[in-house]
Amino acid sequence: MRWDELFGDLSAQWDAEVRRELDAEVADRTRRERAALGLYERLGAAGDARVGLGLRTGTTLSGRVADVGDGWVLLTGEAGRMALVPFGGLAAVTGLSGRTGGSAMGRSFGFGYALRGLSRDRAVVTVTDHSGAGVTGTIDGVGRDVLDLSEHAADLPRRPENLTGRRLVPFEAVVVVSAT
Repeated sequence: MRWDELFGDLSAQWDAEVRRELDAEVADRTRRERAALGLYERLGAAGDARVGLGLRTGTTLSGRVADVGDGWVLLTGEAGRMALVPFGGLAAVTGLSGRTGGSAMGRSFGFGYALRGLSRDRAVVTVTDHSGAGVTGTIDGVGRDVLDLSEHAADLPRRPENLTGRRLVPFEAVVVVSAT
């Protein structure tokens, strides 16, 4: 009878040790998988959640992640207003769940390529830099690390007589490019 209890106790100890090892293995794998994920994957998994983007200017944008790409996120805010934010313009992101996989969202092209699309469409935008200053105009061209902006009022078309200035804005200085 004692031997039955002894072997029963040994079996329980064995099962407990196997369970501890399995738990440790699962925890280790989870940490390794999470370490391989970045902002791109986390934002891509946002789904329909409302998120807050804390910008380096100290302001916050809120809305839903419409798209995410290599170094940028496109946010749909109030009244469908769109904002293109380079990752370098972010100070924090709030409202993301712990979910990290299963995203159908995500583009492989970078911030410059997204800006070229806005330039091609002749969209009137406001470019906000790290100081918090915003300049409105049309993106005339996009280089490797800089955009060329023709400044004009948001309600006027980009014509020579409406231009108030031209400026080059390095990508590193851009915090957000928003629709006007």
